[in-house]
Amino acid sequence: MTLARRLAEYALSINFDQLDQATVHEVQRRMIDSLACALGAYNAGAPNVARRIASRVRGEPGASCLGGNQQTSPDLAAFVNGILFRYLDYNDTYLSLEPAHPSDNIAAVLATAQYAACSGRDVVAATVVAYEIQCRMCDAASIRARGWDHVTYGSISTAVAAAKLLGLSVDQTEQAINLAGTPNVTLRQTRAGELSEWKGCAFANASRNGVFAALLASDGLSGPAPIFEGEMGFFIQVSGEFDLPTLGGAAGNDDFMIKQTSIKYWPAEYHSQSAIHAALKLRAEISDVAQVEAIDIYSFDAAVDIIGKDPEKWRPRTRETADHSLPYCTAVALVDGDVTLESFSDARLRDESLLELVAKIKIHRDAELTARYPRGIPNRIEVTLADGRRLTEENEFPRGHDQNPMTDDEVTAKFRRLATGRLDEAAQDRVLDLCWKLEELPDVGAFFELFPAAQD
Repeated sequence: MTLARRLAEYALSINFDQLDQATVHEVQRRMIDSLACALGAYNAGAPNVARRIASRVRGEPGASCLGGNQQTSPDLAAFVNGILFRYLDYNDTYLSLEPAHPSDNIAAVLATAQYAACSGRDVVAATVVAYEIQCRMCDAASIRARGWDHVTYGSISTAVAAAKLLGLSVDQTEQAINLAGTPNVTLRQTRAGELSEWKGCAFANASRNGVFAALLASDGLSGPAPIFEGEMGFFIQVSGEFDLPTLGGAAGNDDFMIKQTSIKYWPAEYHSQSAIHAALKLRAEISDVAQVEAIDIYSFDAAVDIIGKDPEKWRPRTRETADHSLPYCTAVALVDGDVTLESFSDARLRDESLLELVAKIKIHRDAELTARYPRGIPNRIEVTLADGRRLTEENEFPRGHDQNPMTDDEVTAKFRRLATGRLDEAAQDRVLDLCWKLEELPDVGAFFELFPAAQD
């Protein structure tokens, strides 16, 4: 059996009744978190560009863009909403050989579910399947190490989820995977050097292509096969050969991967979360950051490679570079006592006093810390003060990590914080109520009715 066939059969075998309550609850929490992130990015540049493009295409039947005023095609709706979910780099994370943000899949799930008039129970099951496939692939092989971006796996996971919601057969779902996997291999340049707005759009584009592949398969188009095992296929060209273990819900395995993902407490790249946590602890011992002579951060290879080696990280010129900068995130936490969306404003990026502190930071690879990844994300910070004192703090499981999860109240508070100024309190209550009762919804259109038009 090819891997594409196995994934297709798996997706169609999973239904809502197989899911335990803890798994359903995590889907509800990820929906709240994703919508919170969308509200935080509501009027940002990239989402508005995507909305304008989508507004030129009318879908009949169609799907809604958050902040839009008409329905568009489901693939474009997945693109717009996917950018909103990911733009702030504040949505959930999975850490493995290949790190990822699996809630990126939710945009494709919602768009296809609305297009196909699916229920909330269908949305929950498709979300679980998408998480399962993307996270298991991240466990199987690091494509980042071979020059490809992690969103490459997302075109496959979203195609499978969309195919499931469209009610495709096993044969059609296999073709959707073939059609998604062939043209949608993404360069890692997306996350190298000075980062652009595309960093927050890359998975949204994978979602758009995943939904489009499922639509093509639904009308009978076939794709190159075998997509994984072929002589010029995915294994040879992209990932190297791998095999997936038993997927959640199959052959008695009732442990679904969504429960192993982490919700972000701070709006910064996930490998920096433990450094932020440690820096905030140290801040209480530093009366004046002007007395800081040097900061040494001992970290693990993945963090150094992704957010701690490029020279641009020490003087970021874009928000995308700053929230992917281990030295910047650490310094701003020490200075401000928190890391918020405002920490990455143009004014903060130009603050010379802050940048002087960033310049005092050195990053060191630590083999012992690397050995503890990806179960944990250990960062150790050593601060040397002008009076000769040395302060040290280490953190491995920051707030929100699956080993130190946020409470439901904290997830709700994050939603309300990002929704303030976009939705009044009554509208916030309605969105939260829909999320906590997601499996009871007859359709998902009710979500979009509660979101006002965005300001371009």
